[in-house]
Amino acid sequence: MSTMRAVQVVGYHQNLQMDQVPVPEPTGPWDVVVKIGGAGVCRTDLHILEGQWAEKSQVQLPYTIGHENAGWVSAVGSAVTNVQEGDTVILHPLITCGLCRACRSGDDVHCEANAFPGIDTNGGYAEYLKTSARSVVKIDSSLHPADVAALADAGLTAYHAAAKAARRLTPRDKVVVIGAGGLGHIGIQVLKALSPAEIIVVDRNADAVKLALSIGADHGVVAEGTQVEQVLDLTGGNGAEVVVDFVGENGATAEGTAMLRQAGDYHVVGYGENIDVPTIDIISTEINYIGNLVGSYNDLCDLMELARRGAVTLHTQKYALDDFQTAIDDLDNGRVRGRAILVP
Repeated sequence: MSTMRAVQVVGYHQNLQMDQVPVPEPTGPWDVVVKIGGAGVCRTDLHILEGQWAEKSQVQLPYTIGHENAGWVSAVGSAVTNVQEGDTVILHPLITCGLCRACRSGDDVHCEANAFPGIDTNGGYAEYLKTSARSVVKIDSSLHPADVAALADAGLTAYHAAAKAARRLTPRDKVVVIGAGGLGHIGIQVLKALSPAEIIVVDRNADAVKLALSIGADHGVVAEGTQVEQVLDLTGGNGAEVVVDFVGENGATAEGTAMLRQAGDYHVVGYGENIDVPTIDIISTEINYIGNLVGSYNDLCDLMELARRGAVTLHTQKYALDDFQTAIDDLDNGRVRGRAILVP
């Protein structure tokens, strides 16, 4: 049996460890084994190591981490017809059944019998990964897996939230994006592509704000203490119709709520803290808090079309698979502009 390198969680509050494990093989008729060409490094990976997902995922340790994956098909099960060996693919993050009510309505994310590589089963910080025919999106061969891998989850999550937000936005509206990092910088481009609203970006990092302005934001606000006042000034004192919060921790939600107009939508994407709002404030302003997980398979197909057109470009920092610890440390310490990608 051939083996491969894989970066594994061996214990919570411990560093990841590189091990040799068996290369996965197709065992079921719908299995697709993918040679990884790029695996995104995500803040959720840091949260996994902190044990935040242990109870939710019930994953058995050790296991391979990494849930933003793209590469080339290396082997397929007997029933697979949508891809063949050698095809360039990006992976929808979930392995889904296709038979439950959610799957039947195209809402793969809420599949009743799903597996989530990198969260509750082996992921892509490795040379190969096993997924299913339902999870692979064949992409234009002009797109390199290492350049698009993070669109599989960070991009897909940002797309899902931005597309949901865009459905209600008109040319007279303002939308505030909190956080222009790995997710936020994609969300900004998607809002630019799908919505006629004015985009205001808030980030505590001046470089991130500069990046946001270069990719389509109309206004940039560096969060140095007066960000709420600055946003209110930019919205005529009323606040924005929509806030899309890609941070969700360190006080972002209280500030974001203060930036929201009456009857506004607050999209929660980033996470880490509790939202603490008096219920009287929610009813008197009639605001909505909206959760966003990851997008559907169809969302991913739509996003890849935007990528093919050049409307969405991922800003990446690439690291060799062996340098996984450097990538994790850089992300943890705010040294990554855009998205960190491991390349086996």
